[in-house]
Amino acid sequence: MAQLGTTAVLATMPDAEPLLKLAAEVDARAVRPGVPAHAALLYPWLPVDRLGETELDRLRAALPVGRVSIRLAAVEQAGGFVGIPVPELRGLADAVRTAFPEQVPYGGRFGQDPPVHVTVALDTDPGAAADIARLTRARLPITTEISSLHAVALTPHGWESLAELPLIP
Repeated sequence: MAQLGTTAVLATMPDAEPLLKLAAEVDARAVRPGVPAHAALLYPWLPVDRLGETELDRLRAALPVGRVSIRLAAVEQAGGFVGIPVPELRGLADAVRTAFPEQVPYGGRFGQDPPVHVTVALDTDPGAAADIARLTRARLPITTEISSLHAVALTPHGWESLAELPLIP
């Protein structure tokens, strides 16, 4: 579980939100309340007390310009995890991670350079995860577009936006 003051750089995906609702109908513990459908490009990022305009400008400068078209089409399941790979966001993840090389995604838990994905279910019972994966597959593909990223921080009130980072001029 993330600690207060943890930050992340996310690509939110409102078009994938129905998949999280579907997962919550199967097992409410499978989704994190207040966290929208997203792909984390860098989590954890900097502690919120070390994050200011200088760091946000460094992040902005690293981002490529232009919308990114995405097609959510495959489902992966491992134990109580259900996710959707998002290879189209690889370039954005590389740009963010290169700008902050001292920040290892997921603390290194999945290696130095884990693939980008949308988490549909996490830490649920494997049987429920299998049901969620099956139901998710039936709702795919989803085609969407990313035109901005979001820097967010975990506060006592949940995840809150710190900055929106447009990818288009």
